[in-house]
Formats: sequence, structure tokens, C-alpha cells
Amino acid sequence: MNIVKVAYLATPYAHYPAGHEQAYVDACAIAGHLLQIGIFVYCPIAHSHGLAIHAEMGPDDMHVWAPLNAAMMSRCDYLIVAHMAGWESSSGIADEIVYFETCGKPVYDLCVKTLVLSERKLRYGTQK
Repeated sequence: MNIVKVAYLATPYAHYPAGHEQAYVDACAIAGHLLQIGIFVYCPIAHSHGLAIHAEMGPDDMHVWAPLNAAMMSRCDYLIVAHMAGWESSSGIADEIVYFETCGKPVYDLCVKTLVLSERKLRYGTQK
């Protein structure tokens, strides 16, 4: 049996300069490009924004989204941080980085223009 690793793709959302809808579109495009090159990803924005809109849920209601995100982070093997506008000031992305580093799971930075991944040195925990 071949075990496939899955990445958690972190993208900005709440304070994305172009707004929620564009954050969703951009996250979907990045996730799709990664999938095309063989990287399996779960992206909370790409996978949840449509649910929030069409089920009339609050897209920023962390009482709803935080438990799902936590469950998915625990199941994903590594984190990819998409360097989109506003990623450095995103508290959600900061929390995701700390979670993955604390668990000793690899963290990669992604240049969204070239799709080049660079592995980070962990600040917390030890890499598995």
C-alpha cells in the first residue's frame, strides 16, 4: 500500500487586500496548480469558502471553522505557506505555522509565482 502525503495549504483570508472572494479564487488556483504537479493539498479557504457562502455561514466564524481546521492540521503531513499578499500579517497563518512546527512537521514557503517550495528550519519541536 502506497501512503500519500497530504499538505495543508495556508493562505490569507480575513484581511486579504482584495477581499474574501478573491482570496478564495487565488487559493483555489494555487491549490489546483499544486495538485497538477502532484502535491495533494487541503486548503481551508479553497475547501470551506464555498460552504460558508452557500450554506449562509459566517466565513470568519472561527467557532465553526477552528475545529475543522484543527482536525485537518492533525491529519496533514506538512504545511505549505503561500506567499500571497498579506500572508505575513495573517494571525491564522501564524497559528498554523506554530502548530506544524510544534508537532515537528515540515513547513515550506511557497512562491506563488513560480510554485517553488523552500523548506523552513523549525523554531519549535523537532522534524519527523
